[in-house]
Amino acid sequence: MEQREQWGSRAGFILAAAGSAIGLGNIWRFPYVVYENGGGAFLIPYFFALLTAGIPILLLEFGIGRMGKGSAPLSFSKLSRKFEWLGWWQTLICFVITTYYVIIIGWAISYFFYSFNLSWGEDTKAFLFGSHLGLPDDVVTEQGWNFGGIQWRVFVPLVAVWAATYFVLIQGVQKGIEKVSKVFMPLLAVIMVIFVIRAAMLPGASLGLNHLFTPDFGKILPPILGGTNEAWYTVWIAAYGQIFFSLSIAFAIMVTYSSYLDKNQEVNNSGFIMALSNSGFEFLAAIGVFAAIGFMAQSSGADVKDVATAGVGLAFVVFPKIISSFPMLNSVFGAMFFLALVIAGFTSLISIIEVLIASVMDKFNITRKKAVNLVVGLSALVSIGYATGAGVVLLDIVDHFINNFGIAVSGLIEVILIGWFYNITKIRKENNLVSDFAVGSWWNVMIRFVTPIILLFMGYKNLVDELAKPYEGYPAHAIMTFGWTVVGITFVVSFVLAYAFKWRRNPMEVRS
Repeated sequence: MEQREQWGSRAGFILAAAGSAIGLGNIWRFPYVVYENGGGAFLIPYFFALLTAGIPILLLEFGIGRMGKGSAPLSFSKLSRKFEWLGWWQTLICFVITTYYVIIIGWAISYFFYSFNLSWGEDTKAFLFGSHLGLPDDVVTEQGWNFGGIQWRVFVPLVAVWAATYFVLIQGVQKGIEKVSKVFMPLLAVIMVIFVIRAAMLPGASLGLNHLFTPDFGKILPPILGGTNEAWYTVWIAAYGQIFFSLSIAFAIMVTYSSYLDKNQEVNNSGFIMALSNSGFEFLAAIGVFAAIGFMAQSSGADVKDVATAGVGLAFVVFPKIISSFPMLNSVFGAMFFLALVIAGFTSLISIIEVLIASVMDKFNITRKKAVNLVVGLSALVSIGYATGAGVVLLDIVDHFINNFGIAVSGLIEVILIGWFYNITKIRKENNLVSDFAVGSWWNVMIRFVTPIILLFMGYKNLVDELAKPYEGYPAHAIMTFGWTVVGITFVVSFVLAYAFKWRRNPMEVRS
């Protein structure tokens, strides 16, 4: 069996971990979340969530991976054989995310090339859903689906992304993932700084920034303390949700990445650097995005609230329209924006797939080449479903459910199992032994009490909201098939992989 790989340097590990955390959501989700949830006032629950949940769970997973020296299933199994299924559940969540995340990167590649002659025209929404995605008018009805066949404008870049992904991952951790991260992350930072400077100089930029950062403390306080929002707790839930998803915690990535650490490599300071770098990038992206939105609002005579949006709409409908309205160098800045999306998405994608590769290598004792062939081949095959005309609707449903009832719930189970049924002080002390500074007992309190309570409340509210109203008004069969069933299958199969298949070697000896 080949020797387990390690990061070549501390900087390589931090950049790779930051590359995983800094993804598409940092650019198209965070700015809108801030805007919708109290503007500048949102920073209070955001940093509270970062300190009470984000960094504690990040350090927990760094410790689990570093001690376990293996994939998520292996590292959890070394803590307790009863925990192995959780590692597989998080791994399978990564598999589901992989199959649609790659599609969005493919869209960004297409739009990178569209930027050079502004191919999206005046009606950017019609171009996205019609010319580019080929979304049928009757894509999903009460009677069934109209998949619309393979859309070649989506399929061709999809193949290109898979080819690049395969090339990087077959090289391994140090020669592939680390080398790419060392080049792409500084490049991403430079691109975003240039884009933000340009956006901030646009007429009307201050209009967007004022809407973004003007604090509305009434939204984050309960009415009894002078708040104006009856559902004030939703802002705090949004803060925890943003931290949770943007740091790549609770779906096995950080456990896997930290397993490639040298036994003497620093942990605590690296965790803080990576978390704060992720937050810094989010704020940088928010400034650039809302400066551009302010320009769009002023030039079109619309209100900022009518222009601001999140997700696919921001990246592929609003921003092409903004780029077309730039007074000069439209193509250059359009290409820069979509190149940033490609880089942010690609570094996250390779981290997600590495989780799968490491798990298969450990469990079935096979070479990296065989694992990469199996994982990339199967993931690529499933991803073709998102290259059909119905792909964007499938993506919307699967993404919503796997995030709200996959990642969030697995995170809740993780902190309960490890916090209450394992000696987490041992993990903290192991981390402290090699770190620039020691983390105190406050960390235990966060893992055992604060984070579980908050995640439990988040899970409860998400479930209540889901049962009260079908997501986006989709038919029940669509919600059941591509929402609840997908999450349920990942949960069930995790137990199958944990207990129906034996380790090819003793888990306590596997590549330690």
